[in-house]
Amino acid sequence: MFGIGMKERDAAEVTVRNTDLASFTALIDYLLSDKFDLGEAVGGRAQRALDLRELAQMYQVPRLELLCAQALQESVAPASAVPLLEAAHTTGDGRLLAQCRRFVADHAAEVRASGGVEQLRDFGVAKGLLGDALDQVAELKGAVAARDAELGKVRAEVAERA
Repeated sequence: MFGIGMKERDAAEVTVRNTDLASFTALIDYLLSDKFDLGEAVGGRAQRALDLRELAQMYQVPRLELLCAQALQESVAPASAVPLLEAAHTTGDGRLLAQCRRFVADHAAEVRASGGVEQLRDFGVAKGLLGDALDQVAELKGAVAARDAELGKVRAEVAERA
């Protein structure tokens, strides 16, 4: 973009679409100094990593893209799981999607208490989470039925011995 023959090189002002100043500044800092910095705000780090990963993809900076993906995986928490799940669904990030789905399943009460359910905007993601919940209910019912059958066998053995 700033190389020889590009109009941006000599422009007084450059417009970069689909980003904000802080994310673009983080990209430039990374390119110039190899410094990966998402900022200090814990809640904002996930969004900055999403924005920066998009820039890394757009400008073909694969190492930065990998660093952002790693930061996203490390930032999955009750308050961030649902927004990250939706972002992973939108961007086609299967690894982050699976991690967020598992996190929501394993920490449902914490996600719900953090307001994660109210943050849900994507109907496709909502259907996926509902499907996950129904699968867990079926799995639990199967486990209870197996336990009941085992308990019935034990009771029958005890009754025979008595």
